[in-house]
Amino acid sequence: MTEDIEIKEIKRFLQTLIPFDSLSPSALSKAATGLSIKYFSSQTKHVEIDYNNPNLYIVRTGAFEIRNKRQELIDRLGEGDYFGFQSLLTGQSVDNQVPILQDGLVYLIDQPLFSQLCNDSVDFERFFNRAHAKRLTHSSVTVDDKVPVNLTVKHLVHHSVISMTSDNRVEQAARLMSEHRISSLLIIDNEALIGVLTDRDLRSRVLAQGLDGRTTIETVMTKSPICIDINALAFEASLLMSTHNIHHLPVLSEEKVVGMITTTDIIRSQNNQPIFLIGEIARATCVDSLVNISKKIPELLQSMIASDARAEEIGRVLTLVSDSLTRRLLILGEEKFGKAPMAYSWIVFGSQGRMDQTAGSDQDNGMILQREPNDDEARYFKCLTEYVCGALDACGYVYCPGDIMAQTDKWRVDLSSWKSYFDHWVNTPSPQALLNASIFFDMRLLTGDQQLFDELQHFVNGATKGNQIFIASMAGLAVSSTPPLGFFGKFVLERDGEENKVLDLKHRGVALINDIVRVYALHEGLSQANTQQRLNQLLGRKILSKNDVKSLKDALEFIADLRLKNQGEQYLANKPATNFLKPKTVSRLLQHQLKEAFEVVHGAQKGLQSKFTRGMF
Repeated sequence: MTEDIEIKEIKRFLQTLIPFDSLSPSALSKAATGLSIKYFSSQTKHVEIDYNNPNLYIVRTGAFEIRNKRQELIDRLGEGDYFGFQSLLTGQSVDNQVPILQDGLVYLIDQPLFSQLCNDSVDFERFFNRAHAKRLTHSSVTVDDKVPVNLTVKHLVHHSVISMTSDNRVEQAARLMSEHRISSLLIIDNEALIGVLTDRDLRSRVLAQGLDGRTTIETVMTKSPICIDINALAFEASLLMSTHNIHHLPVLSEEKVVGMITTTDIIRSQNNQPIFLIGEIARATCVDSLVNISKKIPELLQSMIASDARAEEIGRVLTLVSDSLTRRLLILGEEKFGKAPMAYSWIVFGSQGRMDQTAGSDQDNGMILQREPNDDEARYFKCLTEYVCGALDACGYVYCPGDIMAQTDKWRVDLSSWKSYFDHWVNTPSPQALLNASIFFDMRLLTGDQQLFDELQHFVNGATKGNQIFIASMAGLAVSSTPPLGFFGKFVLERDGEENKVLDLKHRGVALINDIVRVYALHEGLSQANTQQRLNQLLGRKILSKNDVKSLKDALEFIADLRLKNQGEQYLANKPATNFLKPKTVSRLLQHQLKEAFEVVHGAQKGLQSKFTRGMF
């Protein structure tokens, strides 16, 4: 009977705790018999939490702290307090640490049992949702260490306004919700929001009450719903939902309804973080799955822009995602066509090579083969590369307009052929060769045989370092296009496809800096492809002053950041992402800073011209 006495003691303790006091007797018994007990010694310093098997931790005795990854105190816990519920609710790991201040006993409730208790009591589930929301406010950088605190509702609203008037029948509402695959409707009369109708309303107020489909929406809708402003923070939306136990929030802009956000949108904003996307990519078993995962990349970009991530960081993250897609496709391709008949290196060029991809980047890739293939081997690699490049196109990485892709026979050759290409470009720098150089000389090994790539890179560095004729030709190309500044420091605008007067931030900004730095990198025989890293390698070398390097780094970051933020605004406006900026859409201060950045580029071009092209151009 000792076990019964112990369980009774556990039940008595749980009954004193909110929200366990809201459980039914059977659920409380299930909790008492289903939990496990663990002793934690202060000598072990921290509680080791297994996020693959999350638990609710209930402190029976002892003392603990919750600290974030910056070691800032979030909470102190004693008898009757909880931790671990964030992972149970979100399914994600949390970077918080739990130092053990005093030895203690802790009750552990696993995920299946926790879910059963939530189903038993709405108050039980509501308590931990609210506790989770309160815990979010303690993070100064991220929500649940996954969602940026400065992510706004504006970045979560993706739905158009789908609404009905209150005099419509619920059967009509149900059909509309089913048609659009949504769980709620905005109810608008005379352009004013008067209510919302959710799937829960249909279940509890129509079906459960025995009403038929001819019932009017007005009689069953939730009237005077709680709303949120479009510029409110995402975690404010989460707090509202938790506090009021609701799952849908109408979104207002200047008192006008512009859409709806749901708890699913909040969760999606967490799951769009790169680590989760890359994890999904690694688990994908077919191209269709990868295509669906790729549809989340624009939302990932939005999330990073909203969190004020640096342009360099955003470019690296987006490139890591495309790298992961390519690696997974090569694995799936080899599963489909069989193991490769020889070693190969999959190499990437251009923006992917530099790790500065943005929205709408196209493909630039190739393949180094261990040797010249026979007919059967050539057919194998043709099938494999067409499979990978075709799938990348389906995932949003469109075919290269210049056919610089591994599926093109010319760019899928053995090492000696690649060496002959680069040798020709370096020693016969025709206009086309120089254009090729601006793409191919920003190369990086993505996957495959390291030795093949290293040998090619060593050959290229040896061929270009100190090659004055080639470097001068590359410098001439780098100064052939200039920043869009005219007399008296005014912008020189061009027209886009819609006849708007715009600035091309890519070709007349970012690309010019990439071109300038590439010349210096080739002259010095540097191995890095990323422009910021090349600039870091140039620090301390006589070819560029420390001040010049710093100015170029700042100008590149500023122009690239403005370009990304502009693409983010275009995405929110349901417009295709472009490199064109309308100057009047940004403040005078930003316009002034952009002019200063262009001046830096112009000065760097003059310096490049002076060093390498005197008397030649």
